[in-house]
Amino acid sequence: MTTIAELSLSTDGFALAETFQQLPALEVRVESVVAEGPVRTTPLVWFSNVESSEIEETLRSDPTVAEYRQLLEDTEDGELFYRLQYTEEVGSICRCVYTHGGTVLDAHVTDGQWTLRLLFPHREDLSSAVSDIEERGVRIDVKRMVEAGQDEDLETTAAALTEPQQEAIAEAYRQGYYDVPREISLEELANELDISHQALSERLRRANRVLAGEQLDEPAGEMATPE
Repeated sequence: MTTIAELSLSTDGFALAETFQQLPALEVRVESVVAEGPVRTTPLVWFSNVESSEIEETLRSDPTVAEYRQLLEDTEDGELFYRLQYTEEVGSICRCVYTHGGTVLDAHVTDGQWTLRLLFPHREDLSSAVSDIEERGVRIDVKRMVEAGQDEDLETTAAALTEPQQEAIAEAYRQGYYDVPREISLEELANELDISHQALSERLRRANRVLAGEQLDEPAGEMATPE
């Protein structure tokens, strides 16, 4: 079933990192993102709280931006509308989404975090895309997932945990990891699951946060990242 996901990642590890460092008051809203062939990723971006001379000077020195072009001038609210072309490093992250059939519905920046709202034909496609992104060394969190029903106005909450996280937390419970005292160490449990100590620690942390959030009725909190 079609899955809509809200993901977040730090501006430091994604597009316009240096631009945000130089212009901390900058506000960004992505109108759309276009993949032009296998290499070029071209977003249409609204900038606010900045002058055109400031943003262009910063974009010239930003290593994540290959090209930029202003499309609209003198808008009523003072926003600036630009067409950007990302460099290969950022473009490769975006292509992880497109390769698995994903579509960018919305993207904006708040408090040093990119928030992306994506649509995937199947939940498994989302998991694959996030795994590919993390293999590139980018930390990404899935904050929310919903499945679109047959009624386009209806969205039902999807199960929060991915299969690898369900497996990890279930095995941790069976092996006594949550007992007091513990019956098995994290290192031993990681060996049982044939994954690294760090990967298991992160998997359990995210899964536990999801379950805690559900108990506290806080759906907007961080949700476990598909692996």
